[in-house]
Amino acid sequence: MEKVFLFDWGDTLMVDNPNQKEKMYLWKDVAAVDGAEETLKALSKNHTIYIASSAQESSEAEIQQAFQRVELDRYINGYFCKSNVGLDKNCPEFYLAIADELGVKPDELTMVGDILNKDVYPAQDAGLNAIWFNPNSEKVPENVVSITTLQELITITA
Repeated sequence: MEKVFLFDWGDTLMVDNPNQKEKMYLWKDVAAVDGAEETLKALSKNHTIYIASSAQESSEAEIQQAFQRVELDRYINGYFCKSNVGLDKNCPEFYLAIADELGVKPDELTMVGDILNKDVYPAQDAGLNAIWFNPNSEKVPENVVSITTLQELITITA
């Protein structure tokens, strides 16, 4: 059964460098998170993939340019961010607006991200499935599904 995945951008699919002050697509060096390409390639065969980013300054086109630089854009069907949703990511309404835009029920979406307060809890509050990307193996709160590598998504969704 086809699923629709929403992925966070920074530190979920692409390495975020907090010392950089420019928009990511302008950085001298950009990199994908370990396992990102393998995971997106596998998932995109049977599922639809979008980015749900908390980027405040970057436009949809600029986010896409960053993904083009690490050659992940070919697996991604679209990009949602403050500039095109009009809402901050840390609220359930952000996720409900995406579900509405995609014409799906919230429980037909799965959000994958590395920050509980931006990626997991607001998505859960909106009725989405949410998976916490937890590469540092921190203690997992109750009612949270957690993975430590992106490749785990391939087996979870098989």
